Amino acid sequence: MNKRPNIVFYFSDQQRFDTLGCYGQKLPVTPVLDNLAQTGIKFENAFTCQPVCGPARSCLQTGKYASQTGCYKNDIPLPQNIKTIADYLNEAGYETAYIGKWHLASNMENGSDYSKIAIPEDKRGGYKDYWYAADILEFTSHGYNGFVFDKDNKKHEFIGYRSDCINNYAINYLQQKTSDKPFFMFVSQIEPHHQNDHQKYEGPYGSKEKFKDFSIPKDLEGLEGDYMENYPDYLGQCNRLDSNVGDLINTLKEFGYWENTIFIYTSDHGSHFKTRNSEYKRSCHDASIHIPLIIHGGCFKGGQTKKELVSLIDLPATILNCANIDVPEDFMGNSLCNIKDRESVFIQISESQVGRAIRTHKWKYSVRSKADGIKESCSDIYYEDFLYDLENDPYERNNLITKDEYNNIKKELCQILIKNMEKAGEKIPKILSCKNI
Repeated sequence: MNKRPNIVFYFSDQQRFDTLGCYGQKLPVTPVLDNLAQTGIKFENAFTCQPVCGPARSCLQTGKYASQTGCYKNDIPLPQNIKTIADYLNEAGYETAYIGKWHLASNMENGSDYSKIAIPEDKRGGYKDYWYAADILEFTSHGYNGFVFDKDNKKHEFIGYRSDCINNYAINYLQQKTSDKPFFMFVSQIEPHHQNDHQKYEGPYGSKEKFKDFSIPKDLEGLEGDYMENYPDYLGQCNRLDSNVGDLINTLKEFGYWENTIFIYTSDHGSHFKTRNSEYKRSCHDASIHIPLIIHGGCFKGGQTKKELVSLIDLPATILNCANIDVPEDFMGNSLCNIKDRESVFIQISESQVGRAIRTHKWKYSVRSKADGIKESCSDIYYEDFLYDLENDPYERNNLITKDEYNNIKKELCQILIKNMEKAGEKIPKILSCKNI
């Protein structure tokens, strides 16, 4: 048995936490993950640090906030002078494998478009031993059929449901592995993300019938959006991911890896189904930022539920800690191997706005600037935007930001937010009342 554990990071895209049975989903959508939670650790209060695809991925690969990596919006490549988790793992003797959606190579502004062509080796974030990926997988595939590229830049077309095919590349890595080195495998699925060019969620055939009896999440109920037509397919996508996880775990067991493997399952952000703005994420609301997080293996065992506030930014430190690698001092998160509660999680929001938010156990406090969220990553001046009392308003229907009786709460939360911004390397801003806009 390897002294260092194998680590599998299984990453979904745009998956709400409440699609899993262990988080309250009543339909049988995720039996495999629910079982994993019963023997591993489920994190009840896990949140993204950036509810946008590319920026969230940059945080995961580097342990730094998107404002620090420079990847504050989609289509900004990961800087090559920032050391990644793959680099650290390579140095420690791990094999590194990456499968699926990358979204950290293209720079559309300078014409470096890798959305439909192979990603050069020096833009793969240090993953060197196995690579079957596309920079923008939703551009090279649909719900069924598509293509990715291997580490030699060879195009591989696949036929079948997309998440099945991506999962098969992960299984293939295990089947062809011959060295006795421990491995870190990052499986980046695009499901249950909507299919951009078709403007809908594409579940496996039969999803609409299979999940027709879905319950509308309480935070969406009664709001304008496209959840009624899309939710059955969305659940179908999540259900197929769950079966993919089961197939991968069975392969890990078949080849004798499972007992020495730490398995992490999470997502980059959630989906509010066009209820909070004109698309699916890029907002401070829990529908956008609350993510599933289950870890199994190593110290993550016992079927416990952890209620501490944790962030996607904690996972790079957790991965290195699990691999017995010293966590760099400049990593922004904390290893979940020795979990401690924090007063808040910090969220940077881009593209739809230049926004910042914190979430405590009780409060949600969010600010935005007048700057263009596509052109600017931060601002000197922000205006208060949202305040929610999550204990009394868990579905975020009553914005209290203009209520004078909460002025003292807003001042307290403002100071916590500024402290988080400063820790992330941002200049201390002015935060003004929305009444000053």
